[in-house]
Amino acid sequence: MHDIIIEKPYEFIPPNRRRWFPRTVLKLNVVPWYLKRYEGVVSHRLEGVDHLRESLRLGHGVLLTPNHCRYADPLVLCHVAVAADTLMYAMASWHLFHQSRFQRWALRTMGAYSVYREGLDRQALDLAIETLSVPDRPLVVFPEGSVFRTNDVLQPLLDGVAFMARTAAKRRAKEGNGGKVVIHPVGIKYLFHGDLNKAIGPTLESLEKRLTWEATKQAPIVERIAKITHAMLSLKEIEYLGSPQSGSIIERQERLVDHLLDPLEIEWMGKDSDGPIIPRIKALRMKIVPELTTGELSDSERERRWQQLSRIYLSQQIASYPPEYLSSPTTDTRILETVERLEEDLTDKAGIHGPMEVVIRIGEAIEVPADRSPKGEEDPIMKTLRERMQGMLDDLSHLSNPIRLES
Repeated sequence: MHDIIIEKPYEFIPPNRRRWFPRTVLKLNVVPWYLKRYEGVVSHRLEGVDHLRESLRLGHGVLLTPNHCRYADPLVLCHVAVAADTLMYAMASWHLFHQSRFQRWALRTMGAYSVYREGLDRQALDLAIETLSVPDRPLVVFPEGSVFRTNDVLQPLLDGVAFMARTAAKRRAKEGNGGKVVIHPVGIKYLFHGDLNKAIGPTLESLEKRLTWEATKQAPIVERIAKITHAMLSLKEIEYLGSPQSGSIIERQERLVDHLLDPLEIEWMGKDSDGPIIPRIKALRMKIVPELTTGELSDSERERRWQQLSRIYLSQQIASYPPEYLSSPTTDTRILETVERLEEDLTDKAGIHGPMEVVIRIGEAIEVPADRSPKGEEDPIMKTLRERMQGMLDDLSHLSNPIRLES
């Protein structure tokens, strides 16, 4: 968590606008090599690239909105850039620019710029609107906001996507040159093409040993996963509620999340909330984090806020385990990403499991109107975007290998 929250004042990091070097990187096939070596992604399949090519040909401001299920997602989009013969800009969380000097250089070189997730980042927003209203290259924004290892399930989308698109569309309309702003929903689906038992068997054994259990190699994989998941939930219930709780998994998850977030929402927001977890988390972080970066808090207050952020982070982890995700019939990729999520939550890192193929589907353009969204209701742009993205993921999910569980 400390790698996600940077405890110093935010400074906007712009992209490097040079063209020759990123084009050279794409031509040298550095990205496919990296994906194979460090992410286990050995092949790719593109669908619907002609939709993007047509929008670029017409001179539209183009916003690409992919789902975000793996850390490899920004890199696999380089395949789209090559196929459409374009470079891209991309919004990236500020903390990513602080992982290493090389990563900071690489992100900027390939067109990424920082966005401050814990507050209103006017510079990032202005650059996004400029990119869409005066098209230079497509802009990539991951509307879920964070990585969730649930490839088939879309998390709640952040409303800022529609705001920046509508503002840019309004600006283009004033210019009167006929240019439009369009959103292309993007579905990214990873397919596992290896031996599932060999790939995740050692990981499950390691996790069982970490819990001081004997390895149960002969038990069905999903049964072993369920036991580990149940143990992790029970341990957190003991830590925060005093004992393991009764009820269904979803009831227990909701009870624990409310116990973690309700007191914080009352303190920082004036009231608790019963909405989706991710928007609740974002709202709290925007209240808690900014003063952490000033260096003006007392040691005791600083420690208290980090404890609150730990509770928020745990709530986000809980949201990453949809109770029905491994219900029968499930798939090999769902099992794989659940094991990777367990490994990451228990050890702070996840191993490489391959070989994998990535399928990237570009949806048809959604034209963005220049007027404001209706007050008091969901923005129609966000509704259409969410439905299109989830529809693509539902369709792509059938490409995975089904695994029917023993009753």
